[in-house]
Amino acid sequence: MCVGIPLRITAIDGIAACATDGDRTETLDLSLVPEARPGDWVLGFLGTARAILAEAEAQKIRAALAGLSSLMQGGGLGEAFADLDRPPQLPPHLQSALDAGQTQG
Repeated sequence: MCVGIPLRITAIDGIAACATDGDRTETLDLSLVPEARPGDWVLGFLGTARAILAEAEAQKIRAALAGLSSLMQGGGLGEAFADLDRPPQLPPHLQSALDAGQTQG
């Protein structure tokens, strides 16, 4: 599965941007968002900036990804999905598998 990651642009050279999420730095192709500027948050996906994000949206996505990472390591979600009006739910087929005791695919 591929997941888009919010990254903040730190520098631009032509259609290439240097962007970071605080832990790692990536080079992104800006062909799909040529209006992006240093300081902008973008959704990085397979080496390409797919969309410019508002900072609040980038932070929500980062919190959700951090919560999922924690959950995968045996922790809890914390406040990762605090903006939802209900706890996150598994799709029915995955909930059935979990209820049957399956924990791996």
